[in-house]
Amino acid sequence: MTHIHELYDLGQSIWLDYISRELIASGGLERWIENGVTGVTTNPSIFENAIAKTEDYDTEIAELSKAGKNTAEIYEALTLQEVGAAADILRPVYDKTKGIDGYVSLEVNPLIASDRETTISEAKRLFALLNRPNVMIKIPATPEGISALTECIAANVNVNSTLIFSHEQYVEVAKSYLEGIKRGGKAHSVASVFVSRVDSAVDKILAEKNESSLQGKIAVDGIKLMYEEFKKLFEGAEHVQRPLWASTGTKNKAYSDVKYIEEIAANNTVNTVPPATLEAFLNHGHAALTIESNLESSREDMKRIKALGININAVYAKLLDDGLKSFNAAFESLMSSIESKAKA
Repeated sequence: MTHIHELYDLGQSIWLDYISRELIASGGLERWIENGVTGVTTNPSIFENAIAKTEDYDTEIAELSKAGKNTAEIYEALTLQEVGAAADILRPVYDKTKGIDGYVSLEVNPLIASDRETTISEAKRLFALLNRPNVMIKIPATPEGISALTECIAANVNVNSTLIFSHEQYVEVAKSYLEGIKRGGKAHSVASVFVSRVDSAVDKILAEKNESSLQGKIAVDGIKLMYEEFKKLFEGAEHVQRPLWASTGTKNKAYSDVKYIEEIAANNTVNTVPPATLEAFLNHGHAALTIESNLESSREDMKRIKALGININAVYAKLLDDGLKSFNAAFESLMSSIESKAKA
């Protein structure tokens, strides 16, 4: 019985925010599952680190190149292989939880985030190619991506709606999911809300204003209020899109290394965690439902932010834009690396 198991018993699932060839081949994913992990998420940055920055895939890249595959086809072959392998390992979790957990997420090409129709067709194509019920296709929560979510859910494509920062953005994602269900869809979905990046951005602004009392609070405050909205939106609903707390590795060393696990533990949610943070939680974490504590304090903090002249929605908008640019850069860097490796 680990702290991860304890959180699961309280209603929160822990997914691993990481994938690699070594993790799959060494039995590392099975060991994480034994410790209580019930899913895996990936993104372009994770694949860049796994493929571009190691030699683990070089032989396969060479073979695929010799077989006449271009860079995009090599990328797709590698990522589909890893996601499929991880999904197969997690299939018993999916079966045991009756489709609640056991998922692996694969992101659509981030370069098409502003193209609704291409996002829909790409999500459907990847989901069909993987041909596994325990896969989710990640779609950035841009206006076009939020609209695409409805169509994908209606078509029974499982979706991880990602890069959510603002309260308004979350509500639009939840409503889009519910509309897809209303149209007859029965697909599973999570709404990935990014956490630590908010504190990183807001703390800098607070430092410029010499206001330290709110530093390290605003990300958690926002999550707590978002969870309230989740409960209202899905009260009595047969199909629930669980919130997923993402970007939960602590970036500021002045804060607890398990801050974004312990302070936002909530029933009927997911927290996707990078390996180092998860190791820390296993070692010295504490499992308790905390998200509904001190809600009035959270509301007051958000009022104080406004009173200080900080436009929190502008901060959220910039974080979304920066997140898209970051994933685009990682994707383009990865494609460039695959091309170089193939030529070599």
